[in-house]
Amino acid sequence: MIKVLCLGDIFGRPGRRLVREMVPRLVDEYEVDLVVANVENASGGLGLTIQAAEELFRSGVEVQTSGNHIFRHKEIYSFLDHEERLIRPANYPPPSPGRGSVLVRTAAGVPVGVINVMGRTYMTPLDCPFRAADREVRVLKEAGARVILVDVHAEATSEKRAMGWHLAGRVGAVFGTHTHVQTADEGLLPGGTAYISDLGMTGPHRSIIGMKTEAVLERFLTGRPARFEVAARGLRLEGVVIGLDPTDGQAINIERFQVNREEN
Repeated sequence: MIKVLCLGDIFGRPGRRLVREMVPRLVDEYEVDLVVANVENASGGLGLTIQAAEELFRSGVEVQTSGNHIFRHKEIYSFLDHEERLIRPANYPPPSPGRGSVLVRTAAGVPVGVINVMGRTYMTPLDCPFRAADREVRVLKEAGARVILVDVHAEATSEKRAMGWHLAGRVGAVFGTHTHVQTADEGLLPGGTAYISDLGMTGPHRSIIGMKTEAVLERFLTGRPARFEVAARGLRLEGVVIGLDPTDGQAINIERFQVNREEN
């Protein structure tokens, strides 16, 4: 069995610090073979810079997925083109920078494919995520992937759940990101596909999905623009550990976790 640690959206500098401090411990504790995390909010809560991406690679995140904020910083465009371990949603239309999937190997040599797609319900309408996922699954299997994981970056739980059932039995895991709120629906779908609607958030939880509460409340109460700032308190790392059979790629188990760094 191989074990994959999947982390919910890493939010700002507090989230990166959590990863730096806690991922090595979790890798040892769970005997993890691969670490995958969504990083599209890792720089100031919106987008990703090259510096932040490199920091997260050094901290132990081996594959970085993303979503609707990945193109916020233009410096990341060329980085996406040459750094294969940072992927963007596969259903962005061409000629978008980067790629929507990657094939990596664990230390033991197991080929693992990771796919990133983005939902369309209540989000920017892109190409069909279901057909994009089908395409990337086919490409990865032809390339020799024995285990395939899919990050569905989407707003609607129904769309994420639909993707899980669409890919059930064809991939090892489908996990949702984007809402920053961890769901409690982890389990195994038919055919050995691990599923959870949202991994949650790695960052400051004494906040409104990562931002300081005052400015967010001001916008809701007045309807006027307000400058959002990354919060700093209530640090918590959220995600799942998935056990998979490296011979047939099926999931054996999925364990959801929350690790608090501070209680206030």
